[in-house]
Amino acid sequence: MRVAVIGAGNVGSGFAGAAAAAGHQVSVAAAHEENAVKVAEQVGGTAAATAADASQGAEVVVLAVPAGVAADVLNEIKGTGAVVVDATNPLNETYSDLTTSGTSHTEQLAAAVPGVKLVKAFNTVFASRLGAASEGGQPLDGYYAGDDEGAKQVVAELLTSLGFRPIDAGGLRMARSLEELAFLNITLNARNGWSWQSGWRLTGPTG
Repeated sequence: MRVAVIGAGNVGSGFAGAAAAAGHQVSVAAAHEENAVKVAEQVGGTAAATAADASQGAEVVVLAVPAGVAADVLNEIKGTGAVVVDATNPLNETYSDLTTSGTSHTEQLAAAVPGVKLVKAFNTVFASRLGAASEGGQPLDGYYAGDDEGAKQVVAELLTSLGFRPIDAGGLRMARSLEELAFLNITLNARNGWSWQSGWRLTGPTG
């Protein structure tokens, strides 16, 4: 699969590395091109000068940027026709709450840039677990939500290829729950001094 990763921070570099290790063709773009070059060299991908350049020909584009700039990036790549994964979480500056209320950041993106095949996914996974998608021999859950069934299937395949157990959370409205789930994991680690390695997995008769 041809995957473009927009962002070269912890999530972007972690995702690029995991995707490349899974055999995907990875292109990377970032606000500072030298950061994209560094990550691309590390993972064996290619660097692009802009998000639009990285997204040309990509089947999936992963938004691994701060939530505040995601709409600008989405506008830049909206004509590519790729499935766009919103992996962002709308945390405030103190990490004490989300910046959204009554809706999700992903729903706001969908309203701001209509017509994009947008799927919420990978936001509940810490960067450290993108390349370590199992615990105790069992795959961690990869939750995803969106209104385009075809786009969701592509994301499910991507999750599977990285070692996650894909779980369809429903329509884009459920992105609200996924963002809160991510916030819960962040808060638990911050309050309890955990090592930022925790991940989610439902247990019980889910088959």
